Amino acid sequence: QVKLVESGGGLVQPGGSLRLSCTFSGGTFSRYGMNWYRQAPGNERELVAGITNAGGRTNYAELVKGRFTISRDNAKNTVYLQMNSLKPEDTAVYSCNARSIWGSDYWGQGIQVTVSS
Repeated sequence: QVKLVESGGGLVQPGGSLRLSCTFSGGTFSRYGMNWYRQAPGNERELVAGITNAGGRTNYAELVKGRFTISRDNAKNTVYLQMNSLKPEDTAVYSCNARSIWGSDYWGQGIQVTVSS
């Protein structure tokens, strides 16, 4: 069974940076596209960034373009989300998602990111 574990969240001041990591186990990592989603209180979950299984293509929500970077290391079974120039409105629970071309869909437990002075 695929398991995803996020790490790297926490409290950061506006303008600061954080790097989230998501470690994948229980399957073949290179067969999955990986995504980061977030959900703020009172809001629906939204896609933040995605990366294809080989890492050749990425996509970003408009609100984070130019500030966030998604990457993956298939040798380490890990996907990353580098978040720079953080804003208070980036505060949310961030969740890692693994999605295969066969429709398999897995989620991590989520990790809190709080941007506040």
